[in-house]
Amino acid sequence: MLLALAGVTGVGKSYYKDELVKKLGFEKVKIITTREPRVGEKNGEDKIFVTKEELQALKDSGKVAYEFKMLGNTYAYTYEALNSTKNTVFELHYDTIFDFKKVCPNLCAIYIFPTDIETAKDKTRERHLAPLVEKDRLLEIDEHYKRITTDEDLRNMFDYTIYNNYDEKSEDEFINLVNDLLQKKNRN
Repeated sequence: MLLALAGVTGVGKSYYKDELVKKLGFEKVKIITTREPRVGEKNGEDKIFVTKEELQALKDSGKVAYEFKMLGNTYAYTYEALNSTKNTVFELHYDTIFDFKKVCPNLCAIYIFPTDIETAKDKTRERHLAPLVEKDRLLEIDEHYKRITTDEDLRNMFDYTIYNNYDEKSEDEFINLVNDLLQKKNRN
């Protein structure tokens, strides 16, 4: 199963991704990016940090299935990563769902709503990003949230939606949903 998690910055996508790895044995799809690593990020774990030239070489060799730009950086996924036979999970920028459904028709996408948008903003502030980066992220949260709540076609591209109240109950509901999806997949 290829599982994508989407939601505003600070909604808990990375946390839930890590929980799927720990609790249900998922593997993380590693995104390739030209952005600089944040404090604590390790190359090759969640992301593969490359130069623009290294990314171009991957594209030239036909290994890149999908790429997009966000906040001035380029992100990409390889065909190999998106076509694994293992249970894999990655974070999806909500705006790329239309293209991803074309590239990966078997993709299962879960949109995570915050029960309180201000909590998502607080979680973003806790990252201690550079002031301009933080400002851009907070603006992007507002734009993203407005679009997802007003664009029915966009919402309908996601297979499931859940709410994160940043508590154990929300986490249990998320894990149970994914576990049910795995069981359904295994029955087919």
